Amino acid sequence: MFNRSLTGIGAATAFAFATGLTAAAAQAEELSFAHFVPPQHTLTRAVIEPFASGVEEATDGALTIRVYPGGELGAGPLEQYVRVVQGVADMAWGLQGYTSSQFPKTMVAELPGVFELGEMGYEGIWNAYDLIASEYPQTKPLALWTSEPNVFIMKDHDIRTPDDIAGLKIRVSGSAAASVIEALGATPVQMPANEMYNALQTGLIDGIVTGASAISDFKLDEVANSYTIGAPLGRITFYVVMNQNRFDGLPADQQAAIDEHSGPWLSRHGEEGWNAYANETIERLKAAENETVIDLSDAQAAAFGALTLPVTERIVAEIGAEDVLAAMRQE
Repeated sequence: MFNRSLTGIGAATAFAFATGLTAAAAQAEELSFAHFVPPQHTLTRAVIEPFASGVEEATDGALTIRVYPGGELGAGPLEQYVRVVQGVADMAWGLQGYTSSQFPKTMVAELPGVFELGEMGYEGIWNAYDLIASEYPQTKPLALWTSEPNVFIMKDHDIRTPDDIAGLKIRVSGSAAASVIEALGATPVQMPANEMYNALQTGLIDGIVTGASAISDFKLDEVANSYTIGAPLGRITFYVVMNQNRFDGLPADQQAAIDEHSGPWLSRHGEEGWNAYANETIERLKAAENETVIDLSDAQAAAFGALTLPVTERIVAEIGAEDVLAAMRQE
């Protein structure tokens, strides 16, 4: 009968098996990863999947990552960093621009002309890390990178010259982009990405400045119809951070697994993913019948640059970040 008492070798085997399961369960660690976008966002395949699978494989499953998407651990996109500091989440993804005053030197990477077209921004950020590390208190940055170059995403406005944007209301992610938009004579409206769709649809804003990948991630082509690429508008910066105390409390081998699959390695995955999705998005829009994609000539782009590039020089001087700029440019 299967319900009879176990005796002899059978009982010993069962005890050893149960003890082994208990020990394995006791040794297993699960880390929480919070973010505010849907699971199908670029973040998942470009950052979360390579990080989580790499860490789990390196630790033979002893350390796993549980993702809480869409604001499950707190809906506010602006509070991602503080959730990690407070221990609500072990790790989180966010944008420095949402709390710009905390990250002024990191956000030098967002300014026009800091990186050349086609140049990867994450390399410059990590090259300057010793100069910006104080902006990440109580956390361990796991990834720091930039988006693809910003573009104009407009509803019923074709942007070919700076005069075309003057007087319009343009959504921006943070203070760096806001300064750029002001230099073009437009009014910046700062808001999180998940509010862009409704704001453009209802006319609260006339357009958006962000990377082209966001057009697909947030379905902005349902409410926008004109896109201008090639103007020097800067980029957006992103972070993934981990609670420092939580990291310090892990066994050495699990810390090593996190280190191996974070830093510049994970940042490169993120930036390559963002750029690839942006390129796919632009090609899709060019093939669409009801969408206008304006690819500025060098002369047209220079007209924007005459107004936006001086913004970089001014902001760097105001915050005394000449050394940061030089490090990011690897000069």
